[in-house]
Amino acid sequence: MQADCANCFGLCCVALPFSRSADFAVTKSAGHACSNLRQDFRCGIHTQLRDKGYPGCTVFDCFGAGQKVSQITFGGTDWRRAPETARPMFEVFPVMRQLQELLRYVTEALELPPARPVHQELRTALAHIEGLTRGTAESITGLDVNALRDQVNPLLLRAGELARAQVPGPRKNHRGADLIGAKLSGADLRGASLRGARLVAADLSGADLRNADLIGADLRDTDLRGADLSDALFLTQAQLNAAKGDASTVVSGSLRRPAHW
Repeated sequence: MQADCANCFGLCCVALPFSRSADFAVTKSAGHACSNLRQDFRCGIHTQLRDKGYPGCTVFDCFGAGQKVSQITFGGTDWRRAPETARPMFEVFPVMRQLQELLRYVTEALELPPARPVHQELRTALAHIEGLTRGTAESITGLDVNALRDQVNPLLLRAGELARAQVPGPRKNHRGADLIGAKLSGADLRGASLRGARLVAADLSGADLRNADLIGADLRDTDLRGADLSDALFLTQAQLNAAKGDASTVVSGSLRRPAHW
């Protein structure tokens, strides 16, 4: 569930649209290749994306959807050699990304020992979603992903609650809260629910976020310098990439410290 660009046909650089802004230097419509995409489907300015005005690219994560669509759904046939595959391939990609994101969350929930009471249901959900990702292009684009999320989210919520319950004492509930620009430096947020919280440009420097549920939290430009994110629940690489941190920010697991920190 990690991007493998070497086995992808540059799908995020073609299928998705973006508008000229602080995140992108130009405007590009969906289905049109970015001018920086090379013939080998690699980015021509990959090491200079931020300097060239494309920080939005550095925070994107397909959760492995790119290679799955390229190599499994379309069997390794790329859209340049077979132009008739271009439109269906570009339509499948954003749906597959959502499925892969769900797989990533369910997989993490299964790795939480306190969530054992819901592990069987999570395993069933994992097998079902994985099966959907192996379907045809037509079956994938026809999926109601919102309905699927409605089925899976209660399991993820329960898993998060069980894990957070391991933190003694009262636990803050900021689920869906508007915390844009909030001053939370040094805050004790162990075991807090920050599901879907808007933390854009918030100051969380030095905050303790161990066992905090961060699923869907908006961490764009959030100050995480010196924050402890070890054992944070459902934190993704894309969220980290969108935030601001430094060498003293503690991350763990499969997550890596972004190069721009």
